[in-house]
Amino acid sequence: MIKVGEQMMEVREQTMEVVKNKAAAILKEEDGLGTLELILIIGVIIIIALIFKDQITRLITSLLSKVDTKSNEFFPGK
Repeated sequence: MIKVGEQMMEVREQTMEVVKNKAAAILKEEDGLGTLELILIIGVIIIIALIFKDQITRLITSLLSKVDTKSNEFFPGK
């Protein structure tokens, strides 16, 4: 019985060591987007939205009026 308990403790310690190593590897990994890249992408999207503000507004208004027309076809009287 004591051997089984010792083996379980050893397996647990090994598992914890593997988890620690994997966590450390993930934290050291430099793949993915950094904060600067995200800020630049968001900035570009905002600038594009400001440049095409009128066109985007017209497009959305047109789409919403079409949705309203189609919904009235499906649900007449409401």
